Amino acid sequence: MTKEWLIQKPDVYLLEQIKKKYHCHHITAAILANRLPSLEDASLFIAPSFNHLHSPFEIKDIDKAVYRICLAIQNKEKILIFGDYDVDGVTSVSVLFEFLTYAGADVSYYIPHRMEEGYGFKAFHVKKLTEQFDIDLLITVDCGSKSYDAVLESNRLGIDVIITDHHEANVVPKAYAVVNPKQPDCHAGFEYLAGVGVVFCLIICLRKQLRDLNYWQPPYSEPNLKDFCDLVALGTIADIVPLLHDNRIFVQAGLEVISEGKRPGIQALKNISEIKKPFIDASDIAFKLSPRINAAGRLYHSDVAVELLTTSCMKKAKQIAATLDDINCQRRQLENSIYTHIETYLKDHPNDLKKHSIVLMDQSWHEGVIGIVASRLVDKYHMPVILFSQNNGIGKGSARSIPTVDMHQTLESCCQHIEAFGGHKMAAGLTIQTKQFSAFRDQFDAIVQKSTCHSDFKSVITIDYLIKFHEISEQLVNELEKLGPFGSGNQEPIFGAYNIQVRSANLVGGSHRRMVLSQLDGYSENYLEAIQFNVNPLEEVPHTLYKVAFKTQWNYWNGKKTIQLLIEEIN
Repeated sequence: MTKEWLIQKPDVYLLEQIKKKYHCHHITAAILANRLPSLEDASLFIAPSFNHLHSPFEIKDIDKAVYRICLAIQNKEKILIFGDYDVDGVTSVSVLFEFLTYAGADVSYYIPHRMEEGYGFKAFHVKKLTEQFDIDLLITVDCGSKSYDAVLESNRLGIDVIITDHHEANVVPKAYAVVNPKQPDCHAGFEYLAGVGVVFCLIICLRKQLRDLNYWQPPYSEPNLKDFCDLVALGTIADIVPLLHDNRIFVQAGLEVISEGKRPGIQALKNISEIKKPFIDASDIAFKLSPRINAAGRLYHSDVAVELLTTSCMKKAKQIAATLDDINCQRRQLENSIYTHIETYLKDHPNDLKKHSIVLMDQSWHEGVIGIVASRLVDKYHMPVILFSQNNGIGKGSARSIPTVDMHQTLESCCQHIEAFGGHKMAAGLTIQTKQFSAFRDQFDAIVQKSTCHSDFKSVITIDYLIKFHEISEQLVNELEKLGPFGSGNQEPIFGAYNIQVRSANLVGGSHRRMVLSQLDGYSENYLEAIQFNVNPLEEVPHTLYKVAFKTQWNYWNGKKTIQLLIEEIN
């Protein structure tokens, strides 16, 4: 699907202010002016610092949670952390487990099995966990905001529950404390945090309270919380929350820690992922590290991922990283098989693509990977997608959306056909009875149709700047790199250029096209290397390209670095 170009037009006055203050390339200044409302915001963006963090002490119930956890630490009570099985959940468990262990707490953790237990803290878990653990205090991470029955059962047994979460929460359970910036009466302004970001705010407050209690005396020394930011960066990037405000500060600090190679588990993952650059970036986490961590929970159990992230033994880390790499290969095979199955189905049923959503169910699909397939289908067809894995009369679904359709709100409107659901505006998980599938599919599509217009389904690519090849320099690429970390809310800049000549082109790796491109700007002809991933190997590239959308990057090869264009789209 050819994307419509949306070309940004910066505020010229702000552009000149930024260029003058920071002595930067005019294109860098233009991109900052496109994204930020003022010179003051540009200053905070360019130099993020822990000094700019908002106060986490303002989050509702965090004071109650801190008081109860400190009491449990001091009295050596049994603490159990209950987490989710995705990267955000795994890193949330790891951060809190590592901090509490460091503080001398008696702490264990539990992550449910995706296929056998499903998402979230449920009532049946309470009986199971009390048989397996002695529990005085249970803390949920990245889940719990809809665990009403589980909290009631815990209360009945005298177990205090503290919920830390970031999912939508209109009505929260009657827990000892609920630390969720998205609950309606929390006005602290942390709605953008991932689950691991909420946990990090909690340990900031815990460290301060323990300091006030003079707890950090031998044998317990006060920890440097920056050392936890590598895990915070992993979970934040993987959960696709906006990389702005405090998230930007957390992630930038985390990337520095990761690049220093302090944590054996992450270093082993970097090695097995063949990341050879001197400094890791957000895309390395999103496309290389996170899929391997996620693979454990998708196909087997996430406990092994927590082991990897918390071990201090490099030998053990290498063994676990190799295991996760093997699991990730299996995940890719399953994902590609399901994707091919759906593409064949849609080719045979073209009327399905005339609807406003894609909602499908099949008993052969593995529920651990359908979310990734749904994301790929959204990227291709630009409409909301829900895929269900069917088993024993129950459909377990993963939903992915487009920016103009609030998935969580739309599912709320279909709640009479749903057993359970939870999630965000852009992604959700849900369970239905298979006999409800047809009614659900029809109502979901009708609601999407009613709440949207034709333009909402247009595939758009935002062009940050129309550029000439002679403007692309080492200075510009270096400056653009410093605008990262890139991700949700701060996308890597995309440039547009017209009238490009393809001087050479060849396939590498079977489906990637390496090219040399040139542009005649009226004075001289400028040549640049480029690469385009996942192309149709049978499709020839024309000698002249009317327009090209691309990113700029450094290509590291054989100890050298050269400027390379990463092609997003050609016409």
